[in-house]
Amino acid sequence: MKTEYVERPDLSTEEGLREIARAGEIIRRGGLVVFPTETVFGLGGNALDAEAAGKIYSAKGRPSDNPLIIHIADPADASKYCETNELFGRLARAFMPGPLTVVLPAKPIVPKTVTANLPTVAVRCPSHPVAHALIVAAGVPIAAPSANLSGSPSPTTFRHVREDLDGRVDMILGGECEIGVESTIVRIDGQNELTLLRPGGITPEQLGEFARVSLSPAGLDNLKEGERVQSPGMKYKHYAPKTPLYLLRGDGEERMRFLAEQTGKFGVLAYTGDVDVIRALDTAPVVFDLGDENDPAQPLHRLFYLLREADKAGCERIY
Repeated sequence: MKTEYVERPDLSTEEGLREIARAGEIIRRGGLVVFPTETVFGLGGNALDAEAAGKIYSAKGRPSDNPLIIHIADPADASKYCETNELFGRLARAFMPGPLTVVLPAKPIVPKTVTANLPTVAVRCPSHPVAHALIVAAGVPIAAPSANLSGSPSPTTFRHVREDLDGRVDMILGGECEIGVESTIVRIDGQNELTLLRPGGITPEQLGEFARVSLSPAGLDNLKEGERVQSPGMKYKHYAPKTPLYLLRGDGEERMRFLAEQTGKFGVLAYTGDVDVIRALDTAPVVFDLGDENDPAQPLHRLFYLLREADKAGCERIY
């Protein structure tokens, strides 16, 4: 398959609108389009077309029991595809469009291929202007997981998408991903109960202003044998670099001593305040700057990007 590229569609121009219209037509006829969202890039197909959903799984190498998120242009459209309630309305008014995905009982119009044979469906309304314009142009909801090969870090740049999906999709639309990590996924369990299935761009504290929030153990660890996936990001290895990755614990001095004792080529993801000190170590680590530790948005925005860059650096391991 030959992939068409639109590196940065300009929605203020006729040419940009024609590009979006062409992408929408590809979606309508069952093709695949990669597009930017405020979280990460999505790999999109017609959410009402079972065959298109199958193409998404094939392009990613994604297991078919891992459900897809459907993206809508307006929160009010959710009631066409799932059973909404008052709590959904409150969440939609507070966080949509934005990086929140809500799991609700699916209506029959949604193919089982999209829901992975679950009775529920995950719904999100993205805020990115290109994503919104594409959904409107397509005239159908768009099923879209992250636009990476299954298991690898989600892409936040046009270049990373090309590396993974060139020749696997019909079109790639470029743009910026402001947040840089996946959407938060919650399941509504009543009028005042939420279960957090996947952490992301919306925090439990923010959600707690609208309902009681419990954490799904499967959302923070691997599922037990035979347990069914309830949302993306729960069962299979996700967001991981090819290079072994280790989390260092302990205070600053302990971490520096550990890094000073390492051998071979290794990488370190560090906050800006520690970068110069780590680079000065005799062990000469390859250092990647996560940003300001006092501004959580910076490391969130850079994390997936830097995991991919660390993979390319040829390190034996990453800390």
